[in-house]
Amino acid sequence: MLPFLDDFYGNPSSIHSIGRKVRAFLDDSRERVADVWKCKASEVVFTSGATESINLAICGTARVLKPYGRHIITSAVEHHAVLRSVEYLVNNEGFEKTILPVDVDGRVDPLDLENAIQDNTILVSIMAANNETGTIQPIAELGAVCHRLRVCFHTDAVQWFGKEPFDNIHQFNADLVSICGHKFYGPKGSGALFIRSPLLPDPILFGGSHENERRAGTENMAAVAGFVLALESFVSSPVFDRCLLEPLTKRLSSLCSLSGVNLVCPLAKRLANTCSMTVPGIDSVTLLASLDLNGICASAGSACSAGSLNPSHVLSSLGMSSNEANSLVRFSVGRETTEDEIEQVLALFPATLDQIRRD
Repeated sequence: MLPFLDDFYGNPSSIHSIGRKVRAFLDDSRERVADVWKCKASEVVFTSGATESINLAICGTARVLKPYGRHIITSAVEHHAVLRSVEYLVNNEGFEKTILPVDVDGRVDPLDLENAIQDNTILVSIMAANNETGTIQPIAELGAVCHRLRVCFHTDAVQWFGKEPFDNIHQFNADLVSICGHKFYGPKGSGALFIRSPLLPDPILFGGSHENERRAGTENMAAVAGFVLALESFVSSPVFDRCLLEPLTKRLSSLCSLSGVNLVCPLAKRLANTCSMTVPGIDSVTLLASLDLNGICASAGSACSAGSLNPSHVLSSLGMSSNEANSLVRFSVGRETTEDEIEQVLALFPATLDQIRRD
């Protein structure tokens, strides 16, 4: 990334020598992503991250397909980037929505999707893996339903990349796939959207003809450089190695033997790096603050909703009460997590709960 913050700081749209060198790297970067994804370079659009990729996929596609219908389908457990994009289209642009339910583990039934598709359905958006529970969706099956019924399919695969086996971008059976660099050790503020040719979503940013006129704005070459290297290094051979991480999250799951602690999703149905649980009667904010004082960094729901006092909409969709949904704690492990750190959590967690309950 450093050369594009120093020696090659030029604008890739400029015609001077430095700009042309940066343009050549941008074109090469797109080809490198296409090599990993096994798609056309023209189907790769660089973005500022997951939120922009998702907004472009949903709003841009819905608008360009509006002459064919106004019905959009998504699920109750999506990230707010999806839910609020759909909500905006419904409230402001005359679209309709269907929100699919999920089972107790947070999975969408492909039959429910098939039954929900109408003659005027133009877009379905369902995530590949959940950001709060780690639940893995039957995404290829859901995509196959959409293709059979000739409905455009988008998947938010942000949590999935770098954690599950990857062969090619087409394995999702999706027309649009959103990904984000910092979820697999790339730089924050980097991302991309796969757009299956010949689909051309309407742009949501205006002012220039960048990214084949699909995303206006001077490309952040340092972020692109970091994103591409992380993608090449950490996706085809997932950096979140299930063989290494599953034993760690399995050990964390043993916390559910404590009184009042409940596991959210069984290990067999979730990402290997994620372990979520609830502690009814103790709100997430209090629990996370207490853990942090002991040097344990955990989360409650989506980091994008940090500070929210509302119960997790994901857990509420699983049928949990507000009391339980408001007590979510999520542990995420990665390539640097050690067994000793896991043992520290197991040793400190019971005492932390006891202290909160006494207070």
